[in-house]
Amino acid sequence: MDFSDTPKEAEFRKQARAFLDANATPKSKATPRRDEKEADLIKRAKAWQKLKQENGWACLNWPKEYGGRGATPMELIIWGQEEAKYDVPTGPFAIGLGMCGPTVIAFAGEEQKKRYLPKMASGEEIWCQLFSEPAGGSDVANLRTRAVKDGEDWVVNGQKVWTSGAQYCDYGILLTRTDPNVPKHKGLTMFIVDMKAPGVEVKPIKQASGHSGFNEVYFADVRIPDDHRLGEVGDGWKVSIVTLMNERLAVGSAGGPDAGELLELAQTVELGEEPAIQNQAVREKIATWYCEQAGLKFTKLRVQSALSRGGTPGPENSITKIVSANKLQGIGNFGMDLMDMGGILVDEQPMEGQFQAAWMSAPGLRIAGGTDEILRNIIAERVMQMPGDIRVDKNVPFSEVPQGGKS
Repeated sequence: MDFSDTPKEAEFRKQARAFLDANATPKSKATPRRDEKEADLIKRAKAWQKLKQENGWACLNWPKEYGGRGATPMELIIWGQEEAKYDVPTGPFAIGLGMCGPTVIAFAGEEQKKRYLPKMASGEEIWCQLFSEPAGGSDVANLRTRAVKDGEDWVVNGQKVWTSGAQYCDYGILLTRTDPNVPKHKGLTMFIVDMKAPGVEVKPIKQASGHSGFNEVYFADVRIPDDHRLGEVGDGWKVSIVTLMNERLAVGSAGGPDAGELLELAQTVELGEEPAIQNQAVREKIATWYCEQAGLKFTKLRVQSALSRGGTPGPENSITKIVSANKLQGIGNFGMDLMDMGGILVDEQPMEGQFQAAWMSAPGLRIAGGTDEILRNIIAERVMQMPGDIRVDKNVPFSEVPQGGKS
């Protein structure tokens, strides 16, 4: 593995740092944890995205004609590394730019690309992804939302769940079932859907943290023009695989307190009558998470090295996601334990309440982008080459698959 920048990449990194230094504030330990209203966050995020687009730093690997820069995957990684060092809002655009945009580029017609991609790149419109369903569990292909052809339109009825950001999104990519009489992976079709269209209802889900980032989305006789279809009728699984591959990269590793922040906390709180860092069990925990942190770093660098040689990321990205989300939850829980009874409080706590926020958000991260169980299967089957799970519904028409425990 070669972790060094090439001369061209080094120049690109220098230019990225110059733009960020001139337009953003670097993160530091003194940077407070933001708890702003959603409307304020969206306004701030749109302004930052527009500024990046106007200066050629938005959607770097997209084609130039659609608002991108035509950059290499390696340059995209370098930009992500540098931007992460600054206090800038990127969350509202992560799904649209990281998952929906690449899917539209790959499968939409030219008219739709020209209509939607530039506004997505500039931050004028925000997108979401509508895959998961209440009865589907972690099996995307088990979805029941139906799309029925009616003239030049499709009429959609059904429900999606855990849709991140749906409450403020303008458009989304929607996976539906268009043919229930073929095996479940073959009867799916993907569409672009207007989230403000008649019949679309978004209901936020209240989370333990007090926020409502996830949503239920209901579709009641929603009409979608056929020219908003992504890919061929019945090819929705093929289209969704492209989205899911990009999702693994977009979700990536979980942000939040790491071994360094835990070490700092252990030096400031007491366990018994001495600093917590003096306790051997505490030091062992910190050392374990430090080793995991180092392993994640070098796994990412391995992907980076492959991209620099023209390769593509493989299923190894599942390792990064599953380890980082579980590590975040463990660190959050341990940090709260070190605070003793004060750990149940969010305000006026050490480290701006980072450990409490991590503990409450980590369960969602362990679901987003694939549950722990699904990711373990991917690692087992595609990385370790172990036999796949037995599928009793293989080659069985979806309409004949037992539902709800009934045969």
